[in-house]
Amino acid sequence: MLRTRTSLNTRTQERSMKWLVLIGLVAISEGIVIIPMTKMKTLRETVLEEITPKDFLEERSYNLSQETNLDYKFSSHPLRNFLNMAYIINITIGTPPQEFSVIIDTSSSDLWVSFIYCQAPSCSKYLRYNPKTSSSFQSDEGKHIKLTYGSGSITGVLATDTVRIGGLIAKSQTFVLSMNKLSGALEQAPYDGIMGLAYPSLAILGTTPIFDNLNKNGIISEPVFAFFISSWPHKSSLLMLGGVDHAYHKGALKWVPVTEAGLWQITVDRISMNRKVIACSGGCQAILDIGSSYLFGPTDIVRSILRSINPSPLQNEQRLISCHRTIALPPVIFTINGMDYPLTRKYYIQKVSEDICFITFNGGTENLSPPETWVLGDIFLRAYFTVFDRGNNRIGLAPSV
Repeated sequence: MLRTRTSLNTRTQERSMKWLVLIGLVAISEGIVIIPMTKMKTLRETVLEEITPKDFLEERSYNLSQETNLDYKFSSHPLRNFLNMAYIINITIGTPPQEFSVIIDTSSSDLWVSFIYCQAPSCSKYLRYNPKTSSSFQSDEGKHIKLTYGSGSITGVLATDTVRIGGLIAKSQTFVLSMNKLSGALEQAPYDGIMGLAYPSLAILGTTPIFDNLNKNGIISEPVFAFFISSWPHKSSLLMLGGVDHAYHKGALKWVPVTEAGLWQITVDRISMNRKVIACSGGCQAILDIGSSYLFGPTDIVRSILRSINPSPLQNEQRLISCHRTIALPPVIFTINGMDYPLTRKYYIQKVSEDICFITFNGGTENLSPPETWVLGDIFLRAYFTVFDRGNNRIGLAPSV
């Protein structure tokens, strides 16, 4: 995702990313204009009603020991799905280890967790790192940091300690201790920080992202990670580090070159439906991002797609459609590197109620460069097992099981 830098006490770095996450039908997006949505209060209330104290207890009881080791340098880690908005993994920091739940993001590169000295009300309900109880903690001379996200910003200080992702140990890992939490929808999420897996060029200047630390020190056997984003309640989503478990995809992986070694950005040949090109007619760019819930594109093009899919919208909201009318909808086909990747209505239509469904196309990317850039979020990643190959600057795609 995008980042900018400013000065704070002459030592501060600011990274800005367009994190596209939705709660109900309200988008959180920095520097992006989302098509206005109306009469959505009921859906938002419905979503928020699902966030109960019982849910938080169940989230917090998640066990690190669930990881599956196929090789001593390759491990597979279960992810928690928070309302289809964010995917969360448990890590530990310090000696003895302090456990934290962090959101996985492929469009930023920094790791941060809440600090014991965070006084924001939202910090009180989650875990906070205490450097005084860790024998491996190293202060980073109190360097002040500001990270700006679409849903707000965090401020904090740099620190260094041992970070563990299951059995993978990143010694002397630099991260940010946050003095506040993000506002908006993410304030409701059961998380203690964010772990970025984008390229090191997006990281705070002078720091090494955790994935690069693991790779550089031979903790993982290959500079590769992969996601299986489950579409089924009984099957856990997974983050694989250092290799690929091929049991989670069908057929051979098809490789696509990365065009932007910062973001995980690729070239899309075209987007079509019913054998008609509906977007990206001359080729365009797309960012694969687990930190984005849905599919994002230029507003005018998305409006046109929505009108063709849904000529009779409900409640004057173009994304709302009668569920019975979705049965005959054709797949949306993304042609990438000469291969077709169809998204059936199972993926791009989501049920709001018994009779009302939601089309998961959203506008707002026209301010990116180039102007026709798409963000292929979790909707796409559920359909396609995705490998992020840093060693060869490429992405591998295959249908998920």
